[in-house]
Amino acid sequence: MRAPVKPFLSDNAAPVHPQVWAAMQAADASDSPYDGDALSQRLDAAFGELFGREVAVLWAATGTAANCLALATMVQPHGGVVCHREAHIEVDEGGAPGFYLHGAKLMLAEGEGAKLTPDAIRAVIDPIRDDVHQVQPDAISITQASEYGRSYRPADIAAIVALARARGLRLHMDGARFANAAAFLGTGAAGAAGAVDALSFGFIKNGGMGAEAVVFFDPGLADVARYRRKRAGHLQSKGRFLAAQLHAMLDGDLWLANARAANAAAAEVAGACGTRLMHPVEANELFVTLSAAEREGLRGQGFAFYDWGADAARFVTAWNTREEHARALAAAIAGL
Repeated sequence: MRAPVKPFLSDNAAPVHPQVWAAMQAADASDSPYDGDALSQRLDAAFGELFGREVAVLWAATGTAANCLALATMVQPHGGVVCHREAHIEVDEGGAPGFYLHGAKLMLAEGEGAKLTPDAIRAVIDPIRDDVHQVQPDAISITQASEYGRSYRPADIAAIVALARARGLRLHMDGARFANAAAFLGTGAAGAAGAVDALSFGFIKNGGMGAEAVVFFDPGLADVARYRRKRAGHLQSKGRFLAAQLHAMLDGDLWLANARAANAAAAEVAGACGTRLMHPVEANELFVTLSAAEREGLRGQGFAFYDWGADAARFVTAWNTREEHARALAAAIAGL
């Protein structure tokens, strides 16, 4: 008999936080449809308070939609988006950026830990001739935390912002695990976002059910995004249930508390991995070198996780990861 499952597969597999369920139940009353309800109408103010500046916020049902709706406000169909070669919009969104952006090109850059630097961005855009025969970049997209769980420091973001402004480019941040990066950095939401133009603020991985926030720091971009959201089939008729989730996660900084819990579990496991760690643990993901036999042994003990190539595995902690599970995984890896 196999051991009971100890889940480290994905934070997408984690349950919905009870406060989110309660907020959705409380929202189950008659109100204006689409985004005309009271909860949706209060999102700008709630997120404005969180970031300490004027913002315009739209809800979206998926992270893919949030990323693509944000980018579609910045990029022409004949333009391009500079992103990391392993960015989620390139590797894991099934061509959605091309669909939403009507054929705009993803322009792939290199970077350690799946993070971009100004030099990596210049290596992509500097060789482009300024003529109609080549795709011109319109935007840059960075991921906070990156696909390898690496967090951009405020100085990192500021350097990319400076380059973007100098080149007339917009800057988007894919924040599927934005909360985990903010918790690691200790800078609050504003410091973890910097001066980007738009942020896809992820909540589903962090205790939400089916709502992400698209935060526009240039509120004028939201005017375009509202039309694109409707055209894409993402203007839900009962939007109050999505807005309720976002408010519940902001209430009492639940988004940050959940991320801290996930990060703490990841740090517990990381302490036992030693030189097996492929990347520093700066959020809630661990990439660990393990042979096929070692992975089979861990699964035999009930640990659920994804293989990461031939000789590695990815472990993801979540807001509800049990302390005894994290300790058990740490002990199992240490004992290999």
